[in-house]
Amino acid sequence: MTTHSKSLVIAGALATALSGLAGMASAQENEKCFGVALAGQNDCAAGEGTTCAGTSKVDYQGNAWKLVPAGTCETMELPAGGDGMARKGSLTPLERDLPAA
Repeated sequence: MTTHSKSLVIAGALATALSGLAGMASAQENEKCFGVALAGQNDCAAGEGTTCAGTSKVDYQGNAWKLVPAGTCETMELPAGGDGMARKGSLTPLERDLPAA
């Protein structure tokens, strides 16, 4: 193997390793935020009554989550609920705005 070929192999391995690290870093910059997704726009693994992405039944369903930038979940401004109470996102599932059984 020539020096040039070895350099290309090393460069390719380094590029592959760096691209994997970049993907991990961006995944770490997001967090699951419950109660902020609109109906049908949740990310995978929502709560009871849903099966996966896009299956939430009501806006801001408390047990459905969406990935949001880390640190923004609990400070998002959401419209008030039907009872006039302010809504906030949560890092854990909520018991509010669940679909009728």
